Amino acid sequence: MLAGFMETWVVITFAAAFLQNIRSAMQKHLKGVMGTTGATFVRFGFGVPFALFYLAVLWRGFGHPLPVPDATFFLWAVIGGLAQIAATFLLVHLFSFRNFAVGTAYSRTEPAQAALFALLFLGEAASHGTVVAIAISVVGVMIISVARTELSLTSLVTSVFTRTAGIGLLSGTFFGLSAVSYRSASLALAPSLPKPDFVMQASFTLGFVILLQTAIMLAWILIREPDELKRVMVAWRPGLLVGFAGASASFGWFMAMTLQQAAIVKVVAQVEMLFTFASAVFIFREWINRLEVIGCLLIVLGVVMLLVF
Repeated sequence: MLAGFMETWVVITFAAAFLQNIRSAMQKHLKGVMGTTGATFVRFGFGVPFALFYLAVLWRGFGHPLPVPDATFFLWAVIGGLAQIAATFLLVHLFSFRNFAVGTAYSRTEPAQAALFALLFLGEAASHGTVVAIAISVVGVMIISVARTELSLTSLVTSVFTRTAGIGLLSGTFFGLSAVSYRSASLALAPSLPKPDFVMQASFTLGFVILLQTAIMLAWILIREPDELKRVMVAWRPGLLVGFAGASASFGWFMAMTLQQAAIVKVVAQVEMLFTFASAVFIFREWINRLEVIGCLLIVLGVVMLLVF
């Protein structure tokens, strides 16, 4: 029944979630020496050499043929890259609000919104069991987002019409759109290859997208925050570690989403929250409260149900 645990995309997703947890922890460290824009840029800029290295190894080292991108690929790749930047910007913007936890909770609706976009753009319908599993995991993550605040689940639901909730929902919309777009871009490369090659398709998509995002963010920094670039260059050593973890995690997400629907991958990816709590408890000796435990259990339940169905 749980044979899905052994599927390739599940293993890749777990590895990507672990690497993303490491990247997030290192990015928080960088926030002490640079601003939000710089810490965000590091994720993309320092990830470029690693993304291109993975592509070169596949092409030259293992003989995987390079795909020939068409207009469909470029369309979805650009939409995905821009959507991810917009989603990240909105998520960071939420922290300027006193009740940012509300917005953060609503941004976690990303898997549900990804399922909707997949249905609209790709015709990928989810089964009833999958929909229930997505809903359970989304509720779990939303509970965790407000577990250390004075908010209750009832007040969280009634806050849906607030500005903060709207920004959070929009952030989740862009994150969901980017996930579906990346899957569409990667799948668009398959016809140009002798046979489908999910590893090369993912690597090529990642290489193009991360170059695009780096160019856009670099232009923004040079025009709006030139001093931030100096702080980025000073922190190049930890920046390389962030770039490695970030590019490796993204490579994993892209491979998984080439093999499986984006919404389903995003639900399993919520195990990143479990890695975060494991680090808090076993490394930093922090306690987690009852709501956080409930949220974690709901995430696990949602993931298990998803793999079963």
